[in-house]
Amino acid sequence: MSSSSATVYVKYNSEDPPPHPGPSWTRFVCISDTHSHVYKVPPGDVLLHAGDLSAGGAFKRLKVTLDWLKTLPHPVKVLIAGNHDLCLDEDWQEGGYWANRAGGAIRTKDAIAARRLVRSEALRNAGMHYLEYESTEITTPVGRTRKVYGSPAAPRYSWGAFQYDYNASGEIYSRIPEETEILLTHTPPYGILNQTRKGTAAGCKDLARRLASDDLRPCRLHVFGHIHESHGAVLHEESAELPCGRVSVNAALAYGGQGVIVDLKN
Repeated sequence: MSSSSATVYVKYNSEDPPPHPGPSWTRFVCISDTHSHVYKVPPGDVLLHAGDLSAGGAFKRLKVTLDWLKTLPHPVKVLIAGNHDLCLDEDWQEGGYWANRAGGAIRTKDAIAARRLVRSEALRNAGMHYLEYESTEITTPVGRTRKVYGSPAAPRYSWGAFQYDYNASGEIYSRIPEETEILLTHTPPYGILNQTRKGTAAGCKDLARRLASDDLRPCRLHVFGHIHESHGAVLHEESAELPCGRVSVNAALAYGGQGVIVDLKN
């Protein structure tokens, strides 16, 4: 699917992905919910990973994913955590709020090691940027700078990291800066690529309202995951509300999806 400013590939030949459209465009490759598995990912300018890096939340399983991501050829990589990434959430280390209630915990030394690793100089030297309720600016190979914001949060379902109760998330999404061009959240917004196998719309209404606000009109790409069975993309055409259009991507790979390729015109 395509418009004058965006082209999206959800299904393609993984052995022969579509050619890069050239220096006037930036190729984003979107993935999520890899859960310590290694996937074949097409090359591009920027890799975006929307959370659930690990399986089960252990530090050693997180490290498997980070070691794999370091080997990928994308010069810029941006990643967030998800509800499976317990070792990155302080509330799940020994003595933490949810660790005490769930009857299990991540060892303090592993939790500290995990949080140090995702912000380590070694990962930054590999072009990797970990975001946790924060922004960064990335520069593409042709010198285009873009503002990116990442949030690992998702509505509470069973036990998990970075979770919140439904209808209690307004403050979380009010933090998204109005100049954000690329948004990563672990949860989908309500009503967009958020349907579970049982037919329930499991996305977040507060996030949907924030995305509809006038001050997020510059947001051209929103990448998320979490609801594995709703893998895919939606291209919102240019309009008065969205002058540059917007692409919404559920990039979850856990049920056999491919990395979604999004080409945005610079």
